Amino acid sequence: MRKLWSCGLIATSTVALLSSAALAKPGATLTSATDLKWTDVPNFAGVHMAVADGDPAKGASHFFIKFDKGFAAPEHHHSADHFVTVVSGTVVLVVDGKETKLPAGSFFSFTGKKVHTTKCDAASDCVLFVDSRGKWDVVPEAAAKPDAKKPAADAKKP
Repeated sequence: MRKLWSCGLIATSTVALLSSAALAKPGATLTSATDLKWTDVPNFAGVHMAVADGDPAKGASHFFIKFDKGFAAPEHHHSADHFVTVVSGTVVLVVDGKETKLPAGSFFSFTGKKVHTTKCDAASDCVLFVDSRGKWDVVPEAAAKPDAKKPAADAKKP
């Protein structure tokens, strides 16, 4: 029974793949670096974006993102899974408390809303190429709640 189920799953997957391939239109997207249109990302000082394919505000897309040297973003996650190549500069990521420096040519991905911090080394701007599998967003993590046992810093002393 298990073998029959596996064969059925493989056949179904193959038909789905062939169907989606048949729906894809042949073509090519060719964009010179000089044709990229860089825009500032609203509400994110030091962040710029150039879309190569798709619309990041609506769904899956491919785009370049540039961080000014020294840029830093606090803990956050993204709703969509995404896969990234560092084109230039050195990106510094902190994931699960571990800092990793990724120079040009490096690759990373975040799936399942993985929490992280991102910064660009102070030596030069950072340019990344992003393959986002859904609408692009940046979701800040909730700020740490103050310790209820500690008195507030501005509380009046008796």
